[in-house]
Amino acid sequence: MPGGQAEADLPFESLDFLYVPSADVARDLAFYRDVLGGEIVFAIEAFGARVAEVRLAGDSPHLLLADHLSGEAPVFVHRAPDLKRSLAELRARGLEVVAEFDIPPGPAAELSTPGGQRIAVYESTRPEVYERFPGRLDFEIPSS
Repeated sequence: MPGGQAEADLPFESLDFLYVPSADVARDLAFYRDVLGGEIVFAIEAFGARVAEVRLAGDSPHLLLADHLSGEAPVFVHRAPDLKRSLAELRARGLEVVAEFDIPPGPAAELSTPGGQRIAVYESTRPEVYERFPGRLDFEIPSS
């Protein structure tokens, strides 16, 4: 492994989600589908927000477009086996937790980084919730 760190010592299990801010989720989905050849997995509208997943490659993190995210930078959401333990370890290293919140598969927290990158960690306590989303299309997606 690069850097000599054993995989068992790493704080996260995997990079599962890329949450990408979108000013117009329907328009952006049309681009990903029509121009990039992506597959729309779902397009959900709930609680005043639109979130949609598009698949561009078979074995990659879930790419989620979301109109409720502030800023322009995507959020890299990593899975940890035990969120409370992972956050305690990261705080012991001096890391600041910016916010704690829930995403459909479980509790999550956004972490502060010195360079402004957006990193979050979550624990998959409700994986069955996310399994109900594929095929759901709550809003119309125009042609690009």
